[in-house]
Amino acid sequence: MKIGFIGLGKMGGNMVKRLLRGGHEVAIWNRSREKTDEIAKDGATPTYTVKDLVAALPSPRRVWVMVPSGDATEAMIDELIPLLAKGDTIIDGGNSNFHDTIRRHEKLAGHGIHFIDAGTSGGVWGLENGYCMMVGGDEAPVKAMEPIFLTLAPKDGYMHCGASGAGHYVKMVHNGIEYGLMQAYAEGFEILAKSRYKVDLAQVSDLWMQGSVVRSWLLELAGRAFRAEGNELKSIKGWVADSGEGRWTVQEAIDLDVPAPLITLSLLTRFRSRQEDSYSAKVLAALRNQFGGHAVKPE
Repeated sequence: MKIGFIGLGKMGGNMVKRLLRGGHEVAIWNRSREKTDEIAKDGATPTYTVKDLVAALPSPRRVWVMVPSGDATEAMIDELIPLLAKGDTIIDGGNSNFHDTIRRHEKLAGHGIHFIDAGTSGGVWGLENGYCMMVGGDEAPVKAMEPIFLTLAPKDGYMHCGASGAGHYVKMVHNGIEYGLMQAYAEGFEILAKSRYKVDLAQVSDLWMQGSVVRSWLLELAGRAFRAEGNELKSIKGWVADSGEGRWTVQEAIDLDVPAPLITLSLLTRFRSRQEDSYSAKVLAALRNQFGGHAVKPE
């Protein structure tokens, strides 16, 4: 199958390489020409405008968009609409909000263009291990795209989750769970690091991978980090970003009256990690000083 691919970042570039290895033809475009030329060395067809990318595809054309969620995705879809025809398909493989996905599906349906949402998980390891594909959209265009999804995914790693937005919805909740898992590991390893025992945390990570109920790929990655950086992780600043999915998961839990304290607190902990000094902690210290005469530490 031939497909156009827009966005050759950390995941997009490797996804193109996996598709090429699977025997697909891929026309590529990226805002930076250098990245396009780099991936073209693996056998992809380089194009240097979105219009040229569309022109390089046979009808019905299928274009995968792998750019940052929000305004970048919206702008790219708007740019593609006048270049495509009825029966063509756009696949959004980014971490878009499922509300935006449903709206875009309806908008593109008015132009006769199919729209598929493909929640994609696998990170920088997906090239070798495959990408977990959580797909939403109408049955017929999704079925037509299955050769692509099956190539990208490992065995049993692809699912048509339901109607438009379902793929991004499942990926949203997936990332919310990821926040909670990562936070639990982080807290556990901090307890070990500050304990009276000088335990090698890389060895503990490897140990827990052997039959333990907490074994996981995230734990395997923790072991890699500790082996590279040591117990103290001295070269890493404890500043943690969030890309939106955790917030959306918490908001959805609120909207559905679902108690989700672990995911919520893991999100709030990320917010705290970005503060050099916590204003709320200053207020707490001031209050303790006022009512109990407890000592405060000066700036």
